[in-house]
Amino acid sequence: MGYDTGDDSMVGLLGRVTGTIGPGLVGEVIVRIRGGAEHFLAYPAMAKDRIETGTVVTVVEYLPPRTVYVTPAYDS
Repeated sequence: MGYDTGDDSMVGLLGRVTGTIGPGLVGEVIVRIRGGAEHFLAYPAMAKDRIETGTVVTVVEYLPPRTVYVTPAYDS
């Protein structure tokens, strides 16, 4: 999306949605990182997507300090 965060360590990590993500919604995901699990605000990588609670997602962009853009990790 054109942002230079200087920290790509989050990109490619898997997480689980803990608050529905979608148009007009700021969702939440939990990601295992730095020896623990941390919560991040989350938006869909594709603006019109809706990603339900419990879905496994992949982080595709990280905006420090606590925001990620995600996409579903697996197609059903």
